[in-house]
Amino acid sequence: MSTSPPHGPVRHHWPTPAAWPVWVVPAFLAVVQVFGSLGAQHGGGGRPGSGPPWADGGGGGSGAGHTDLDVLGFGLVLAGPALLLLRRRNPVFTLAAIGAVTALYLLRAYPYGPAPFSLGVAMMAAVVAGHRLAAWAGTGVGLAAFFGLSALIGVPEKERGSGGWFSPQEPSVASATFVTAWALVVLVTSELVRMRAQRAAETARTRAEEERRQASEERLRMARELHDVLAHNISMINVQAGVALHLMDENPEQARTALAAIKEASKEALTEMRGVIGALRSQGETAPRTPTAGLGGLDDLLARARSAGLRVDAEITGDRRPLQAGTDLAAFRIVQESLTNVSRHAGPGPVTARVRIAYGEHEIVVRVDDDGQGVSLLDDPGGSGSGIRGMRERATALGGSFDAGPRPGGGFRVRATLPLRAGPEPDEPAAADGASAVRED
Repeated sequence: MSTSPPHGPVRHHWPTPAAWPVWVVPAFLAVVQVFGSLGAQHGGGGRPGSGPPWADGGGGGSGAGHTDLDVLGFGLVLAGPALLLLRRRNPVFTLAAIGAVTALYLLRAYPYGPAPFSLGVAMMAAVVAGHRLAAWAGTGVGLAAFFGLSALIGVPEKERGSGGWFSPQEPSVASATFVTAWALVVLVTSELVRMRAQRAAETARTRAEEERRQASEERLRMARELHDVLAHNISMINVQAGVALHLMDENPEQARTALAAIKEASKEALTEMRGVIGALRSQGETAPRTPTAGLGGLDDLLARARSAGLRVDAEITGDRRPLQAGTDLAAFRIVQESLTNVSRHAGPGPVTARVRIAYGEHEIVVRVDDDGQGVSLLDDPGGSGSGIRGMRERATALGGSFDAGPRPGGGFRVRATLPLRAGPEPDEPAAADGASAVRED
């Protein structure tokens, strides 16, 4: 048996950075910052340049006035990546700590290089985590403090490295502009990443909610289909079984007729139930092998009702024509459920049910009257039993109307108006279909 997936090959997507292990980015930055700082210390080609990209002379500066990396320098270079291990649990603390480490590195006049990269990642982590104010305000305050301190204790380029624990370069307009622009680029990029992540999360959440809603509606729609199928046929079986038991000794021939009706009703129930279960099992691979219930089966439905002892009078008016599957199924189920209610609730004695179906230009009207004692609505005046509620849901799901209640002259009336060109197909989930679960009438 083939094990290939039913919808084509599975595509493996590279995980997003948020899904990477927390140590991946710090490990990468540790390597980049150590070797990058060593390269900056040696000028990349034998020159002892230590200045930043904006320093006079360009190309990383041409002076020799930097402090060579020592144990503290390497410790500061590695401290930034190490602190990034905390960026997911405490992004604000991580940003503040890496900012202090980076400032100390620069104030010590160690070689410029990729040392600020960890600070950029910390800024992005804080923004993406939602701490936007802390990231923006902290970056602004930190830059102002750094430039102010550099101006206070800074030394000219030619005197750098001549001694002193702190010997940063005096800030210039070019340096301040470059660093501020770099910080703005990092923050704006972080905002874009945050908005994209939020949109992706919202899309995924909406898709998951839609899938759950459709699954729930489809499940409840199938439950109602099973109810309609079983309620009608089992009601007929129950009535005919009572007749057969009553007449078994007195009139065997009539009892035989009742048993034949039981056999036919049970066969019909099994056929329709298999169709519903088949639809539940299928996943769109094949089309149904049996036609969907509709008014085309009205004659068989009426014949089964008559065999159960009901007197059924049917009348169809208007231009009879094919209907949309949803409308056709709803009209058939409303007639079926109405006849089921008549057989169960109309009371003793001969009962006549009158089925009237009128095709209009834009709608079809289904009406079922009986002259029995009617369905008791004393416990629930709204008629929220499974049968009546299910009929109302079918009609309203298609944009139609539904009324059910006792007739003024006695008996019960069900009337539904269904638009001919509205509503979803029966294999599509409808919002009203999932409004109620099945329960006994």
